[in-house]
Amino acid sequence: MTDLKSENNGLSGQPQIPIPAFDDPPKKPRRNKFALACATLASLASILLGYDFGVMSGAVIYIQKDLKISDVEIEVLVGILNLYSLLGSAAAGRTSDWIGRRYTIVLAAGIFFIGALLMGFATNYAFLMVGRFVAGVGVGYALMVAPVYTAEISPASSRGFLTSFPEVFINAGILLGYVSNYAFSKLPTQLGWRFMLGIGAVPSVFLAVVVLALPESPRWLIMQGRLGDAKKVLDKTSDSKEEADLRLADIKEAAGIPENCTGDVVAVPKRSHGEDVWRELLVHPTPSILHILILAVGIHFFQASSAIGAVVLYTPRIFEKAGITNDTDKLLATMAVGFVKTIFILVATFLLDRIGRRPLLLTSIAGMILSSTALGVALTIIDNSDHTPTWAVALCISILLSYVAWFSIGMGPVTWVYSSEIFPLKLRAQGCSIGVAANTVITGVISMTFISLYKAITIGGALFLFTGTAMVGWVFFYTLLPETQGKTLEEMEVLFGTFFKWRSTMKNLKNKKEFKGDGDGDGDGKIQPELQLQG
Repeated sequence: MTDLKSENNGLSGQPQIPIPAFDDPPKKPRRNKFALACATLASLASILLGYDFGVMSGAVIYIQKDLKISDVEIEVLVGILNLYSLLGSAAAGRTSDWIGRRYTIVLAAGIFFIGALLMGFATNYAFLMVGRFVAGVGVGYALMVAPVYTAEISPASSRGFLTSFPEVFINAGILLGYVSNYAFSKLPTQLGWRFMLGIGAVPSVFLAVVVLALPESPRWLIMQGRLGDAKKVLDKTSDSKEEADLRLADIKEAAGIPENCTGDVVAVPKRSHGEDVWRELLVHPTPSILHILILAVGIHFFQASSAIGAVVLYTPRIFEKAGITNDTDKLLATMAVGFVKTIFILVATFLLDRIGRRPLLLTSIAGMILSSTALGVALTIIDNSDHTPTWAVALCISILLSYVAWFSIGMGPVTWVYSSEIFPLKLRAQGCSIGVAANTVITGVISMTFISLYKAITIGGALFLFTGTAMVGWVFFYTLLPETQGKTLEEMEVLFGTFFKWRSTMKNLKNKKEFKGDGDGDGDGKIQPELQLQG
């Protein structure tokens, strides 16, 4: 075989040229450290939401004792932040297009800082609600802008990993809130809950300072005509110079900037004040945009309508129903929930770009369905028993930990990754804000009605209701949701618009890519040896 190769090369008179098709496969590019640092710092904004969720679950135990408020007032206090955050989310899309993603994160931190201080110094229920309003607006800003910034700064090869960071930090914030509950629970009742809530001002100060060190989103810079600044950011956040040039060309095209405009500062086509964006999203959407919008709202709806909101906010009450009566024991068990959520969300970040969004999401929901069913059965048995055996308490804790683990491995991070990457550039900020709005409304409604709900239909019945919703969600995602792993943000729109026939679309795109990629036009995905020798 060797002699034959030598003879052929001798006949051609050409020196032997290595054949690329038989070389070792190219190594996967190293993770871009600059993009990693930017995504990490920007995602710190999500700690604000997580901390508030986590800390309020334990603080309400002492708030109720100190202020002598009813269960209905507790429901309103706990859940109203989600509705208040709608104002922040609604304003964040326009604000981030006006002053940039980076300064919007700083604004979010400043608003939350004021809200945390107001809650910490609250003297009565009305004063506390004012603090919840201000903090809620800050949370809404952070919840919308952090995933958008992270998606726009990330190269395609690690976008799933990096855009899952906001969910990672939400869980880290929840865990910090649980730890704060336990740490301050030994203080006098009237001081303990105020320290729990007021200490939330500290991470917001740190966030505002570190975010100022970040570069602005390259997509926002290009929308302002600042191509020179955008090129510098893209060069630092891309895996190669070629990818940076490709990303720049794609974003320019999406922003309506001609390809021959290459100056550092160029004129950008005039845009309206957002009316055309809302028209394209809601009034006259194309089939592709309609498909994207349905999925963005749907994935947020089904994440929020799972039992996770109730589990995070009312974990101590669920443990009380399971038979744990001591406040300290309830807070310790709640800390275990926060720890498991954080660990499994970290695992998920490394799987998103390896396994893909779709398999993780479907597996996650299936696990949640099994766990919530088992928890509902266990709590129903305990609810109808005169005596709660130790094994039953341990079983409920184990199942609850299993539930949050399944949520964190897929449904938690995929929601934010998917919804932040599927919208085209022009519609991204407003589109994401619609998804976040759906999430916060549903979470708020569940949070504000959970106690009343489980009193009306038992806590087991409430969990069975959430299980039914999750089953509908699994079917929805299985039929409508295409895989977006490895696609550039500007390629996304091609994947959508055929709704239930998206599998055929993806297959055609794959075949077309293979045909173009082989270089010899025969569509076999391989370069013929004679072409390799010529090349």
